[in-house]
Amino acid sequence: MAFRIYRTLGEVLKKYQITYKEDSFPVPPNLTVTPIRLKEELDFTRREIPYDVSEAAICENIIYPILREVWKQFAGVLAIWSHQPIELNEELNGIPDYIIAKKSVLGKVVFDVPYVAVIEAKRDDFTMGWAQCALEMYTIQQLNNDTRPVFGIVSNGEIWEIGTLEANEFRQYRERFDINKLDELFSALTYVLETCKRIYNL
Repeated sequence: MAFRIYRTLGEVLKKYQITYKEDSFPVPPNLTVTPIRLKEELDFTRREIPYDVSEAAICENIIYPILREVWKQFAGVLAIWSHQPIELNEELNGIPDYIIAKKSVLGKVVFDVPYVAVIEAKRDDFTMGWAQCALEMYTIQQLNNDTRPVFGIVSNGEIWEIGTLEANEFRQYRERFDINKLDELFSALTYVLETCKRIYNL
């Protein structure tokens, strides 16, 4: 896949002349308590299922259940898409693990811009993960034809990292969110979707 052609975030930023900054993740105004049913489901999964044997297993067993539960709060205005191809040109095309987009007025089966966030699963290779995710974020920005922030998330199921691309500035947040502190992770992801809803006037 074309999104795998670069091995580091630095290579992507140099290619597309994007500046890099680090920042602290904004503290969500309120801690969002994770629903008990999700905690129980994840506890069962981590205890009984070999979820970390592949990126696909991580996606299905850990990442998607968490994303889906967070997204439910925004289902009226946002859609979550799994493994949906995107293409700008021969180099910038591929299949992100998940994309969050504006819910189309044409119905739930219509994949439409603006795309507001992209999520990539990686088996502990966050270096490659961010190279791939940054390419996807840049592609999404070009498809949106918009300089407003696009969020990117890279996760191995256990650890979640977050960044944004706004205009030609990539901002990586220093904090890493841990599935063992599920309320903090759930709050951070809720904040991301709340921010997308506000920024894109949804």
